[in-house]
Amino acid sequence: MGFPLRLQSLTLRVRALEPMLAFYRDLLGLKHEADPPRHRLFPEGRAFSLFLLHDPQAPLRPYPSVGLYHVALLLPHRKALAGVFRRLLEAGAHFEGAADHGVSEALYFRDPEGGGLELYRDRPQGEWPKGPLMFTAPLNLEKLLAENPKATPLAPETLLGHLHLHVADLGEAETFFAGRLGIEVTLRTYPGALFFAWDGYHHHVGASTWAGPRRAPEGATGLVGYTLLDPKGREETLLDPVGARVRLTGHGATP
Repeated sequence: MGFPLRLQSLTLRVRALEPMLAFYRDLLGLKHEADPPRHRLFPEGRAFSLFLLHDPQAPLRPYPSVGLYHVALLLPHRKALAGVFRRLLEAGAHFEGAADHGVSEALYFRDPEGGGLELYRDRPQGEWPKGPLMFTAPLNLEKLLAENPKATPLAPETLLGHLHLHVADLGEAETFFAGRLGIEVTLRTYPGALFFAWDGYHHHVGASTWAGPRRAPEGATGLVGYTLLDPKGREETLLDPVGARVRLTGHGATP
């Protein structure tokens, strides 16, 4: 895929564990290690970890609200994207839509607790748009499905490609991600949104105010934290959805 892996892990608080395991483990095909109340999910290639923190008393996060918009899993090629798309459709997963973003082809789903999931594949960098880096156009789903007649789980090489966050203030988001973490702003053309990346990638983090100012109750389901690996080799564990608090954890740490 040509770009260094920057997103290392993500932690979600969940209320109903079994439906979430049925989605991420059984349907998508992620491997599972249990250390209750924390459950680790990962692809065969072990490129990232998705932690589910089980709290049966957690209030459900209202949608939309400040926090995670979606987590985006990067498939290695179009055939792999088509196979997992077919598998999710056949299982009746909550499909929200699809888009051609120029740099990528993306499919959007929701997990059983309403969390956003993007599955996408990147086009080769030489085919990326020469004007604004990304746009949103229709994606031909029949043509995509024709790439793979088989329903398949996530490919072993699947990566945690990027996160898109609902934030209360774009200025604060830019100050944090660009100013403090040194992640370049790659796109400003979407109203109410900014996109940030290292290494010339299209984005590792998206931030938008599309959810408005509403916030979830304390301890609600959804994003707890995530870990980024910066170009200097430091892991940065962000302890809340908008990055207002950050702990520099050093090598090998996970939230």
